[in-house]
Amino acid sequence: MLARTRSTLISTRQFSPRHKPLTIWRTRLPQLPTATSSVQRRIFLDEAIPTVLVPPAVFTGLLLGLWAYKCFMTVVFQDRIIYMPYMPPFARSEKIADYAAVCRPVSWREERMRSLDGTRISLCVGQISHEGSKIKDSSQKVVICYFQGNGGSTPARLPLLSQVLKLVHVQKQEIQCTLVALSYRGYWKSSGRATQKGMELDAQAMLQWVATQFPNAPLVLWGQSIGAGVASTAAATLMKPSTKSNLAGLIMETPFTSVASMLLALYPEKWLPYRYLTPFLWNHWDSEIALRTLSAHSKTAPCPILLMPATRDEVVPAEEIGKFEGLCKDLKLQYERKDVIGALHTEATTRREGQYAVAEFVLRQLRRDRTVND
Repeated sequence: MLARTRSTLISTRQFSPRHKPLTIWRTRLPQLPTATSSVQRRIFLDEAIPTVLVPPAVFTGLLLGLWAYKCFMTVVFQDRIIYMPYMPPFARSEKIADYAAVCRPVSWREERMRSLDGTRISLCVGQISHEGSKIKDSSQKVVICYFQGNGGSTPARLPLLSQVLKLVHVQKQEIQCTLVALSYRGYWKSSGRATQKGMELDAQAMLQWVATQFPNAPLVLWGQSIGAGVASTAAATLMKPSTKSNLAGLIMETPFTSVASMLLALYPEKWLPYRYLTPFLWNHWDSEIALRTLSAHSKTAPCPILLMPATRDEVVPAEEIGKFEGLCKDLKLQYERKDVIGALHTEATTRREGQYAVAEFVLRQLRRDRTVND
């Protein structure tokens, strides 16, 4: 009897829900993939992509990925690619005093103003003092507004600009020529960050400042490289019907017609990403549109234009200056062209012939302005 009771307890404990056999718990564990399923998947991939095509497929995928990454980075960081106030290093810490000795007898000073949106902007204003003479007549004054290229700061350009002022002074000592150089936002001591919209506001604010400081004095706008786009856009703004303008001339040194045109000229290969990024640009600097506006808004004869390319320009392709000539002819704009032989992109006015070309153009427009007023 005791043996029967013990056997009944053992059998009940073995099949009690609280004491299930080990085999019952094993059936609830997830089944791990077997070697057979891995082999089957590998066989399926081998059948879908032949082994000989795997390296080209991987290479093509990497190439497309890099192509898309390059496009994305170029669009997102286009401001930092186009505008380089940080080059060369320590450019923003340069001082006018560092170049004062080289610039003599031209004296330079810094002026501060507010852009149209309130951004603090710095200007460099230079002229040769006329001791003992009192020049009050506006016909004896001329102001050159200078718009620099996309790299560096204004003080480093002062020796070059001083040479032009010296040449103007030597040829016409009775003329007081003042040069005002704009430091775009984000450049030198100016606040903010460089963008096309902001730089356009800076240029308009500078022209308003010049009109206040030098009323009725004829203006010559001079732009180098991307500064030629800034200058032409500012000139088009000055020539609007509702604006009283003293614009006497426009100097375009090593210019390009637009950022989109430069992309196509520098990267003609269709497999490169740059030529397809035009719809995503917010920096255009379209001088063609500016010149068309300048021609349409001119009440009488449009202001003369000096085109000054460098024959060994390593940045702007040679066909760009040809586009400008064709455009000026189509719009019947008065223009002249001065090629600086052997000069690179930044050397057009470091050469003596380039400096003479600018100085003589300024004096011609001053004489022309006198004739028109008379």
